[in-house]
Amino acid sequence: MTRRELLAALPLSLAAQGVAPSARHLLWHKLEFYGFLHFTMNTFTDKEWGYGDEQPSLFNPTAFDADQIIEALASAGMKGVILTAKHHDGFCLWPTKTTEHSVKHSPWRNGQGDVVKEIAAAARRKGLAFGVYLSPWDRNHPHYGKPEYVQVYRAQLRELLTNYGPIFEVWHDGANGGDGFYGGAREKRTIDKHSYYQWPGTWDMVRKLQPNAVIFSDVGPDIRWVGNESGFANETCWATYSPVGPDGGPPAPGHTRYKEGGTGHRNGAHWMPAECDVSIRPGWFWHENQNVKVKSPRQLMDLYYKSVGRGASFLLNVPPDRRGLIHEADAASLKAFGNALRTTFLKRDQTFDVIRLREDIRHGQRIDSIEIDIEEPSGWRTIARATSVGACRLIKLDQPVTAKKVRHRVTQSTGPARITEFGLYKEQGL
Repeated sequence: MTRRELLAALPLSLAAQGVAPSARHLLWHKLEFYGFLHFTMNTFTDKEWGYGDEQPSLFNPTAFDADQIIEALASAGMKGVILTAKHHDGFCLWPTKTTEHSVKHSPWRNGQGDVVKEIAAAARRKGLAFGVYLSPWDRNHPHYGKPEYVQVYRAQLRELLTNYGPIFEVWHDGANGGDGFYGGAREKRTIDKHSYYQWPGTWDMVRKLQPNAVIFSDVGPDIRWVGNESGFANETCWATYSPVGPDGGPPAPGHTRYKEGGTGHRNGAHWMPAECDVSIRPGWFWHENQNVKVKSPRQLMDLYYKSVGRGASFLLNVPPDRRGLIHEADAASLKAFGNALRTTFLKRDQTFDVIRLREDIRHGQRIDSIEIDIEEPSGWRTIARATSVGACRLIKLDQPVTAKKVRHRVTQSTGPARITEFGLYKEQGL
């Protein structure tokens, strides 16, 4: 696929002042904070990347409880959840018709279980949006690297997009190709990241089956990777972006100047805001020796400021353990963070140390820089400055401020500034 063909498949809507979000983008921007569930064979083998030769009999969570998992995420204030329906090892968490390497050959629920179904249903009961991660790379499937596998991948995606209700996000990983089991071949297989998966055709299928779903990858077409797995965007973070390959040539999932995702491009060709992914633990899957290494509520709040607070989204991975539950350590940290988050952003008059701004992104992202002032007996004093605003901008002050009058000044913009929220808050509970 040429760069022109790939970029032609990306959405491009122009407003009076530049690129503006689509309707699906606006729905996604309202979520801001949602969870990731990495749960598969690796949970039981103590690995991060499975080779693909694991026996389905290993998958047997002893006390799987989708409601407990979703309740833990909701307690933190999350508004959605993305499940790793299939990771690189190729094991499918639903009884797919495309491969025998799935839960239907595991002892869990006597082979009648469906993790995707149970998580999706629990999310709906709690009011959380549901999304799916489907790894393009499959280290188990014998046809990976051959034309036949692309049809298998699309068939798997079709099952997920037609059998489990509304999907808010479809997540494509950038890891593609390498050594694997591949049905017993046990070899290394490489693919052309630009042409092999025929992405425009796959994206077109997603649009038809789930028109409100945003699609995530290194090149979008809707949501971009922020360029790190540490959960933060850069101080200046634009929602617009023009993906390009490492050598300046055509981009593809797993083949971009990914570090540029942290800032984006001020005059990027596409509305492609950043998603900040990070795990609550050092690893993406549950490991017993990491039970004492769970991020604290303070650390989670700092990440919230540096992701949601910079106009991006915060995708926090919380991996279920071998019981099929969110471990007590993770659940406790999530709950404490959620309490602090809700208390901090109560709408009431108070001394403040957090400022929240929102721009009317229906008209694009116009504000380049903004300053916040308070009135003192000697006159106005600037207490904070920020660059990009976008969907949400959080400014954390070094110390609380008390003032009778507060104002914001847009010091540079590409057109008339449209501020939809200017809120003052006092951080609580940490």
